[in-house]
Amino acid sequence: MAILDSFIQKREGIQKEKEAKILLLKKELANTQDKFFTYQKIYDEYKSFIYDSAFAYGRKLQEEAYRSGDPVKIAAAKVKLGFVLVSSGMFNEALDTLLTVNRNLPDSLLIDFYSVLSRTYYDLVDFNRDNYFTERYTKLGNQYVDSALMLSEKGTKQHHLLLALKHLRLEQIDSARQEYEYILASFNLTDPEIGIAASTLGYIYQRKSRIADAIEMLILSSISDTRACTKEALALLNLAELLYNIGELSRAYEYVKLAMDDANFYGARHRKIQVAAVFPIIEGNRLDTVEHQRKVLVGYAIAITILTILTIIFAVIIYKQFKKLKEADNRIKLANTNLQNTNHLLQQVNTHLLEANKIKEEYIGYYFNINSEYLVKIEAFKQAIENKLMLKKFDDIRFVVNNINLKKEREELYFSFDKIFLKLFPDFVTTFNSYFPEEDQIVLKEGQLLNMELRIFALIRMGIHDNEKISIILNYSINTIYNYKARIKSKSLIPNDEFEQKIMEIKAL
Repeated sequence: MAILDSFIQKREGIQKEKEAKILLLKKELANTQDKFFTYQKIYDEYKSFIYDSAFAYGRKLQEEAYRSGDPVKIAAAKVKLGFVLVSSGMFNEALDTLLTVNRNLPDSLLIDFYSVLSRTYYDLVDFNRDNYFTERYTKLGNQYVDSALMLSEKGTKQHHLLLALKHLRLEQIDSARQEYEYILASFNLTDPEIGIAASTLGYIYQRKSRIADAIEMLILSSISDTRACTKEALALLNLAELLYNIGELSRAYEYVKLAMDDANFYGARHRKIQVAAVFPIIEGNRLDTVEHQRKVLVGYAIAITILTILTIIFAVIIYKQFKKLKEADNRIKLANTNLQNTNHLLQQVNTHLLEANKIKEEYIGYYFNINSEYLVKIEAFKQAIENKLMLKKFDDIRFVVNNINLKKEREELYFSFDKIFLKLFPDFVTTFNSYFPEEDQIVLKEGQLLNMELRIFALIRMGIHDNEKISIILNYSINTIYNYKARIKSKSLIPNDEFEQKIMEIKAL
């Protein structure tokens, strides 16, 4: 696991290298005649990295293919667009794209086509978990895997990967295990291929109760995903869940946070749901552990205080026997001073502990309330889709999907955050404004609890100092967050390097 942790520490550098590579490819566009080939390379870099960008370049690839009039390029573009739609959980849109592909194609492209179609139906089974549709989707997935197998050359890496997938979906677990073990041992795999094969083998080992082997495979998969900068993956989440089950709460919490960051970074809705189902369980258990540690520390503090008092009493008695009355009085005064300092420190510790406990209680309630609301909305959305599917009102399904107002959802999320934050820090806005001249103080609009500037520093008061994390939470770029902070600090009466410390000194209720 130490190797995985060392790669995790390099995540930021690996991501910057990937972004630099993408930037060079984009610069190639201005100097190349074959834009289709360059668009394809950019798409390949984005497909498991950032959904929005992968989708955008998938569309550009499709437009370029239509301009060329080449049916093979058109089919290849549709297959790639279908793949990224499946990866983002947009299954109906993926099928709408893939089922228009002309199948009079070279074998290599047909294999990719059938592979993406089979994955679409298999992922639909995993995502919906509905008995009514499972049998039909599984049957279709198996048919397309068989079609790909018929075209692939036996003994090749591609053939074995397809065969392993088929065994897994037919619940032929031992055959699937043997195939994946053979693939990992016999072929020179790319990092993305290692990530998929090792993650699947980890799942199989887990089903066989071979937990140590499952953890080993999930670590290998997570390392490969990190090296490849793959954000659309589940190995790290599954590893966190396994570690949680065997009691390694600290690592489980760190890994599930990274899995949540990756899901948010990539932008796949179904991945966010999968992570959100596990994150509260691990987070809640971690908070229970912190609470237990707090109680232990309080017990130690009481014991130390008692021992300190006893030590001082015995010291006073001994000094009274050997020192003059004045010296004894001086010793007693010094002892009293030490006691006062100790009590002052204990009061500070208790104040911080009470504040942390209050924040924990409020935000656990807030977190579960938000998740409950989203689960209700997801259930309503799922029921609406199922009803439309049963009635075969496919156009209505598109209306239901398009009717999701993400902007409104985000605004409601911010409003909920503002409300619970001001419940904890009711004097935050007043204290914040006291750090500025009157003409530069923030005046909130009617109905506003916090504006963007206040919300950034509210997150800082909650202990989130990393610009990247703040940018993800507030849906702004890192540069925008940096500029907001710089502009606010430049107007303050407080020196820039002391401003955030003053924010942290704002007291909770």
